[in-house]
Amino acid sequence: MESMTPSFDYDEFTTRNIGFVSAEEQAVLRRACAFVPGVGGMGGAAVLALARAGVGRFVIADMDRFEVSNLNRQVFATLETTGMEKTEATRRGVAAINPQADVEIRDGSWVENIAGLVGGADIVINGTDDVAATVRLYRAARDAGRTVIDAYAAALPSVYVTRAGDPTPEDRLGYPTRGRSPDEWSDDDLGAVFLRELEYVMGLSSSRKYIDLAIAAEVAAGRRSRMSFAPMVMTTGNMMAYEAVNGILGKPHGADYRGYFFNPYTGRTERPPPGPVAFIMRRVARRAIARLMSDPS
Repeated sequence: MESMTPSFDYDEFTTRNIGFVSAEEQAVLRRACAFVPGVGGMGGAAVLALARAGVGRFVIADMDRFEVSNLNRQVFATLETTGMEKTEATRRGVAAINPQADVEIRDGSWVENIAGLVGGADIVINGTDDVAATVRLYRAARDAGRTVIDAYAAALPSVYVTRAGDPTPEDRLGYPTRGRSPDEWSDDDLGAVFLRELEYVMGLSSSRKYIDLAIAAEVAAGRRSRMSFAPMVMTTGNMMAYEAVNGILGKPHGADYRGYFFNPYTGRTERPPPGPVAFIMRRVARRAIARLMSDPS
């Protein structure tokens, strides 16, 4: 009996991309390498979009396996992949779309070779929620002259693009890790990193209107896992993929290092206000978060 598996042809696979990108740009995407640490939620959605866009090489890293709780939002999580390493499930998922794609997988020890991984990629997409690894990722990208595509831990889809010469989140959000080596960071320091990002999100976007603030306070205090929702995660991953394609092709980015939030409830884009206003709004958010964490009721 003849196999029913269709033959694969890259040009046919990407034929409907042409018009959004030129044939020459499609060839650039085919040669490009994306490094994506964290392929669960947003990182996984970005990989899926880029795989279908025809990106030819991925280096992906993750230390976790898919769990039932991932099924609500992570694109490569299915009942069949539950219990499987996220990197292996993602590799298989990409191969099922483009069997010619080269997917190199790394485990949780990827941080030990962070300079080489970042330097060997054309674009970096941060999908990890490990704050220590994220700070080190940005330092390595700055040193290697690479652009990082990222998103905030927010209730609204978001994206921001940090080029090599831009202020990193560590600097612009005032992380306590600044000027210190990783072996000097304490758990309190890393907890404060998450809170600085939360202040930014809650102060400079309308995210607070669309979540249960009492539950958010439990998350901030480390008493509950982070909330997440498929439409937000997948939209964010696709926004990140757009910016990754822009970066690979040398096109202008839609987001800068401060980024923007897309509000699907109102159909509007929310961009950070000027510096002095943003400073005041972050201070107000900091006080509000502190009250919630001390008395979430």
